[in-house]
Amino acid sequence: MTNSSVNGTRAGFAAIIGAPNAGKSTLVNQLVGTKVSIVTHKVQTTRFPIRGVMMHGNSQVVLVDTPGIFSPKRRLDRAMVKSAWEGAGDADAIVHLIDARHWTHAGQQAGSAGEYEGPEEDEAIIARLKELGAKAILALNKIDLVDRQALLAAAKKLFDTGVYSDVLMISGLNGDGVQQLADLLASRMPEGPYLFPEDQSADIPVRMLAAEITREKLMLRLHQEIPYQLTVETETWETHGNGAVKVEQLIHVSREGHRSIVLGKGGQTIKEIGMAARKELTAILGKPVHLFLRVKVSERWQDNRERYSAIGLEFDV
Repeated sequence: MTNSSVNGTRAGFAAIIGAPNAGKSTLVNQLVGTKVSIVTHKVQTTRFPIRGVMMHGNSQVVLVDTPGIFSPKRRLDRAMVKSAWEGAGDADAIVHLIDARHWTHAGQQAGSAGEYEGPEEDEAIIARLKELGAKAILALNKIDLVDRQALLAAAKKLFDTGVYSDVLMISGLNGDGVQQLADLLASRMPEGPYLFPEDQSADIPVRMLAAEITREKLMLRLHQEIPYQLTVETETWETHGNGAVKVEQLIHVSREGHRSIVLGKGGQTIKEIGMAARKELTAILGKPVHLFLRVKVSERWQDNRERYSAIGLEFDV
């Protein structure tokens, strides 16, 4: 049965916005049912909007996992935040995802100070939503980590700001409340034909997804500032007659010292990163993957216009 023959179908876009590390990528992966966004414990993991496709009843919800909204300083930061707000402005529904710990006493005990600026960033997003006259769905995330009474008090305080149409309490990690959010988003989509094939889970090009998976493994393996000073580019993608895929990627770093750290002693670090990325790519593609990684010092890659256009970000911000 084709999409056009189905009566009563709905399709549209839902933007997931929030401060860095609120759990946006985990939630999108949970809603879609497969991995479309990379997830790490570090902030600012997502650099550009990644669209995951959720089928829910007769509704197709295209979920836009936006970069975390924060106070931008560098060009890359400014481009990421601009992209996030553009994703929200074009959407049929907006979900403001908030880490509930930072609106309760649990935020003082979570040990995440310094990784998340807390309510100030959420309040800045609320102020911006007021300016735009936009109504959002409030999703209080990580509820399994906070006291219920404190959670209810936080929910009331946030709802009283006047920018939310609904309040949901969820855990993107274990799935609590995610079904209710899926129901709500599906009901908010406008009537119309599907925007993507029903069996498509994301519209991110496979070469870009491969680069993002390698970047995820780099972020998980490395520490401090290095993950934010690198980017990954898929240079070649070859499919062989037996179905196997050969992928060559280039890791751009800002300094020679960073190159040494990425390589590791005797090349051990990059070997482990490559093995982890290859294993996940093989599982996603369902075919053997031969992954080859190189590291290049590109001191000003963050000021390279081509790097921005390659991932859909504006350079002139």
